[in-house]
Amino acid sequence: MSAYRQHLPQLSDSLFLTDGGLETTLIFHEGTPLPCFAAFTLLRDEAGTAALERYFARYAALARSENVGLVLESPTWRANPDWASKLGYTEASLADANRRAIALLARVRAAYEAPATPIVISGNLGPRGDGYRADTRMSADEARAYHQPQIETFAATEADMVAAFTINYVEEAIGAIRAAKACEMPVAISFTLETDGRLPSGESLRDAIERVDDATNTYAAYFMINCAHPSHFVATLSAEGTWRERIRGVRANASKRSHAELDEADDLDDGDPDELGGDYVSLRRVLPRMSVVGGCCGTDERHVGRLCHFMKKELAHDSRVDAV
Repeated sequence: MSAYRQHLPQLSDSLFLTDGGLETTLIFHEGTPLPCFAAFTLLRDEAGTAALERYFARYAALARSENVGLVLESPTWRANPDWASKLGYTEASLADANRRAIALLARVRAAYEAPATPIVISGNLGPRGDGYRADTRMSADEARAYHQPQIETFAATEADMVAAFTINYVEEAIGAIRAAKACEMPVAISFTLETDGRLPSGESLRDAIERVDDATNTYAAYFMINCAHPSHFVATLSAEGTWRERIRGVRANASKRSHAELDEADDLDDGDPDELGGDYVSLRRVLPRMSVVGGCCGTDERHVGRLCHFMKKELAHDSRVDAV
């Protein structure tokens, strides 16, 4: 049984880091080709596995040095059947890759976890289709059937939870949550947003969260936002309502480019780590439960280090205000 499956420590509102843009770091900083943007393919050999382990160890060392928690997302965003079949994986070899990914994170946890640095292992789920476009959709039942085998694999490992990232329409989120519930796994859902603050499907973030919660009896542990720059969605967070309290995490892009521009770019736009840190402080002021912070495309440990610095100052300020 996993260490934290019964109670996720990041629900305590303490600060938890997570990593940055795994795939963009590997491609642009380390010169590692990733067919179909699939980092899990590196688990095929010892050299690739070692590269992934070094990547995650950097974030674990950062969290330990800062005395904050850490959520480690497995490198399995593309490790679902449709994408894996394009890469020559069978059902059995895909399941093995997902297990290897969690084993890798368990080794990192064993090496770096400390009392002040609880490390949560999350089995990462990606969308069935393109994370930037909602042109091919499943029903909620189809999404449950599609994602359940991967979640079942994670449930038999040391994973504490699962998290579905870059989800761009409601039905896939509902299906993933129902699959996680069937496997008795905690689950987080992270939506991606366009430059207008809406999901690629056109739904508002508020409507998406409320519809998903209504359809799943609020089973998700929390919601997140990923793969968008804060300037793209800060305005949409001005709408009042308890739905904002369901958002506990943000993994934003450092780049202000649109998804279409990112898709076509041959270079890495890594933005400004200090500017991004300031943006996260602004987000924290409208998201009272925001405590899990990391990056997405174009970010690395520099950005996450600055996010940590800015967030610790903001949380310390909140504590002083509460004490008055």
